[in-house]
Formats: sequence, C-alpha cells, structure tokens
Amino acid sequence: MESILKKSETYIFELFKKELSPSYLYHNYLHTKRVVTAASEILEHTDIKEELHEIVLISAWFHDAGYIKGSKNHEERSADLARDFLEKEQINSEKITLITDCILATRIDQQPINECEEILKDADTSHLAKKYFDKVSNLLLQELKLEGTYEYSTEEWREENIKLFTQEHRYYTKYAVEHWEPEKHKNLLSILKKKKKRIRKRNKEKLKAKLKVKYKNESPERGIQTLYRVTLRNHIKLSDIADTKANILLSVNAIIISLALANLIPKLDAPSNRHLMIPSLILILFSVASIILSIRSTQPKVTGGEFTKEQVKNRKVNLLFFGNFFKMPYDRYQEAIDEVINDKKYVYKMLTKDLYLLGIVLKKKYRLLKVTYIVFTIGIILSVIAFIVAFADMSFAEQVAKPIITK
Repeated sequence: MESILKKSETYIFELFKKELSPSYLYHNYLHTKRVVTAASEILEHTDIKEELHEIVLISAWFHDAGYIKGSKNHEERSADLARDFLEKEQINSEKITLITDCILATRIDQQPINECEEILKDADTSHLAKKYFDKVSNLLLQELKLEGTYEYSTEEWREENIKLFTQEHRYYTKYAVEHWEPEKHKNLLSILKKKKKRIRKRNKEKLKAKLKVKYKNESPERGIQTLYRVTLRNHIKLSDIADTKANILLSVNAIIISLALANLIPKLDAPSNRHLMIPSLILILFSVASIILSIRSTQPKVTGGEFTKEQVKNRKVNLLFFGNFFKMPYDRYQEAIDEVINDKKYVYKMLTKDLYLLGIVLKKKYRLLKVTYIVFTIGIILSVIAFIVAFADMSFAEQVAKPIITK
C-alpha cells in the first residue's frame, strides 16, 4: 500500500501542475521539494520520535499549497487543503491537528511552540543559508512584481533582505543553528558587501557629477584647452603639408637633373647638338634653384638648447619648445616645469608663444614654397621655349644651307 508521504507528494505535484499560476516563480513545487529535503536533513540529525517525522514531512509538502488561490492568507488555505486530503486518507484527527498547526506556524510573524513547528519553520527558510540564495531571492523578487504585490528596486530589495536577516529571522533547531547559521551570516556579509560597493559607486558618481558641474560653471578651461589643441593640430597639419610639397618638388627636380645629366649633357659635345646647350642649361639651373629653395623651406632652425634659472624665474623662456631645453639635464628641466606648472597664465603664455612661433615658421615655409613654385614654373616655361627656339633655328639653318650645297 502506498505510504501517506508518497500520496502527499503526488497530490501536491498534481495540484501545482493544474492549478498554480505560472507567475509563482518561487512558491512552487521546486520550493516545496527543497523544504521537504531541508526538513529531512534536520530530522536525520535531531533526536525526535519516529512518528513525528511523518507529521513534519506531510506539513512540509502542504505548507504552501494555498498559493493556488493567491498569497494572501495562504497558510490557512494550506491547512484546509491538508485537512481535507488527510481526512479522505482516514488519518486520525489528533495527527491532522498537529500537521495543520505546523503549517500555520510558517507565518513569518508566528513563533513555533514545539519541535515539529521549529523544524518546519527552519526548513522553510533554509535557503537563507544556501549558496543558491541569490538565485531564489531574485525569483521571489520577480514573483512579487508579476503578482503586483510589491515593486521593489534592486536597492530596496537588498534592504528588505538585510532587514530579514538581521531583525525578522532566526533559526530554532539546534542543527540549523550549528550548521546553517554560519552560512546564513556569509550570505548576509555578501549582501552587505554589495550594498557597500553600491554606496561607494553612488558616492563616486555624485562626486563626479558635482565636479563636472563645478568644472563647467567655474572653469572655462575646457574651451581654452580645445582652442589650443585644435589650433596646434591645424598648425602641425599645415607644416606637414608644406614639407610634403617641398619633398615633391625636391624629387621632381632631382629626377629632371638626373635625366639631363645622364641623357642630355653627354650629347652636347657633338656639333649637331650644340643648339641644345642653352635650353639644357636653363632647365638645369632652374631645377637646381628649385631644389635649393625646397631645402631652405624644410631646413629646421635650432636655438641654443639651454636656459637659465633667471629666465625661468622671470618667465622669459618657453619650456614647451625643444630648442630651448634639448641640452639641459633632465633634473633642471623638471625643476623648471614644476616651478611654472601651477602658473596657468604663464602656461597659456607659453602655449600662445609656441603657436605664434609655429605660425612664423609656417609663414617662412609657405613663402619659400611660393617662390619655389614660381621658379620651377618659370624654369619649365623658359626651358620649353628655349628648346622650341633652338629646334626652330636649327631647322631654319638647314633650309638655308640646302640650296648652297645643291649648287
């Protein structure tokens, strides 16, 4: 004959399967199974009469059965369902009373009055001392939201758990106190650490927001820094463009001279090619002039590379330009930087002077480039004209000499 415990398990499984709302993510058959397992664990380590084992385990199977009709007053409905089931199974009334009293003792605000109630009470909250506490706690939070019972934020739920751990809950059985209480404290410490971490993060965010507002309202430095950064970047780009153009001119003119020296100049010794001498010289001379001007436009100008303490003290030296410190030892340069770094006006003056001097260099580069392009253009034009004139004169001379040779 099937035992009453097995019948209870089957009854609860079918009851939850057919009638329990799927929104109960925590208070379901799995939770009931965990409570039964926890109750069995306590019973194995507790010196209690054998006949009371069955009372505790049946109570564990039925303690949340009332959730099929909602969470409010579910303990009373659970007790009624257990009574109806047990009466049909012809269980004696005294045993039924002990079981229903155990179920009613699972109310959060009720104190257990006997060992059976203590065991069930501890088993019902065994998850507080388990490693999976976070998971089932989150399931309970989601269940409350789905049921519309409470709408806790993550921080509010954490505070509710801390309140439960520290004020509302305790274990009653010797086994739970000895074996579950330490694990419960570990879970509480984990919650408190998360709270502390969240508080630090929130305080950090508040400080960042405060500093951001202060920085925005009290200091216009971001706009000034952007001005210097963008202007400096533009100056450097313009300098790169100028150097690229100068390199192109250098390369083109070097190729022209190489070709002229390799293919044209050696042939000028022949009497028939002497008319090409002047055009060739014009081409080479203007190419050489273009190369010299290109080199001049890219040639760096380096200053002395040293400064004195008096210059730093009197704010007469630009510490940002390498030409003023490349010969200085690092220690002296660091001292000079440390002295002026907090003087914002002087720092901005150095930046301004740096931009100004870059502008002067750019002016020189682009002026020389302009002259180089003009010289290169004139040289090409004059060379082409000279070659055309030379070939025209040669043709004319051949036409004049032809009749004389015939005669």
